[in-house]
Amino acid sequence: MKAVVWHDTGRISLDEVPDPKIQEPEDAVIRITASAICGTDLHMVRGTMPGMRPGTILGHEAVGVVEETGPQVRNFNAGDRVLVCSTIGCGRCVYCRDGYYAQCDVVNPGGTAFFGGPEATGPFDGLQAEYARIPYAHTGLVAVPPGVSDEQALTVSDIFPTAWFGARLAEVGPGDVVVVLGAGPVGQLAVLSARMQGAGRVIIVDGNADRLETARLQNAETVDFNAEDPVAAVKELTGGVGADRVIDAVGVDAEPPSRDREKAGHDLWEPGEAPDQALRWAVEMVAKAGTIGIVGVYPEGFGSFPLGTAMNRNLTVKMGNCNHRRYAPGLLSKVAAGSADPTTILTQQETMPGVLEAYEAFDRREPGWTKVAIELG
Repeated sequence: MKAVVWHDTGRISLDEVPDPKIQEPEDAVIRITASAICGTDLHMVRGTMPGMRPGTILGHEAVGVVEETGPQVRNFNAGDRVLVCSTIGCGRCVYCRDGYYAQCDVVNPGGTAFFGGPEATGPFDGLQAEYARIPYAHTGLVAVPPGVSDEQALTVSDIFPTAWFGARLAEVGPGDVVVVLGAGPVGQLAVLSARMQGAGRVIIVDGNADRLETARLQNAETVDFNAEDPVAAVKELTGGVGADRVIDAVGVDAEPPSRDREKAGHDLWEPGEAPDQALRWAVEMVAKAGTIGIVGVYPEGFGSFPLGTAMNRNLTVKMGNCNHRRYAPGLLSKVAAGSADPTTILTQQETMPGVLEAYEAFDRREPGWTKVAIELG
């Protein structure tokens, strides 16, 4: 089968690799009909998330059809249409049973396990492929309801639950003024999630005009950090008070430090040279006693946080990897009922042969490349 394979920092390729097989009784093999490129994948490609093992298949978002199941997978049959939750949980340990699937003590006692990630997360081959082995399939697969398209279901594999989780971490409630940092796919869906959870007003901060326009179409107020100081802008928009809640959907910038300052940027900050910039903005633009929810990617070893400022302002800060299996069924039901359409952020669809070019365009943040779905079936 064909798959997107990581070989080294900055070097991936579309390779012919062996088809996956059932290895454990709780495995399933699925034929993938749609996958996607996520901003997290760029961290692996660029090396800002270290520890990748050469030969690992990338990707952690997919929708597909069950081909084969192990003897302990009793809730799915061949031919069933399913989505894959991007984080992996066994479903039976104390963490999974409490809903903390991203901290499964069986799959990865040291933290989160997810498809296509560094060695410390498993590693598990990813989902940018024609077929995939799904461990603990009885937990990690979710049936796709009739009438829900592959594109709709694909967003519930990762980015919609992550955005929803970010709003929950930030404790968004009725009437809140919410700032979303980052207008990438998760940030766009954080706007939708905040609205669905009762926010009265949503402001989104980014430096990409195309992505800001997409956010404006769903009635978010926009702040371009290339044109103005985002902290000052939020304070002005809120009468000097700041936002009630902030959702950090950025994390560490996926770009390495710039070696060409004339080409690289703007005068507010240098991409790749300010890994804690989103955190600092969050702490400065939230109101006193406000809440920050962090779902942006911060790899192990990151050690910079404005703790003193946050403590002095009585802030509540919550963070973590999304427990996808906890939220995916409910969000799929909302999509099936027509109360949410997350596909508005799917701006590009590519076939598998064009996936490397799609990576390059997505990496450059070219206009119209907010979220890329890969069609395989």
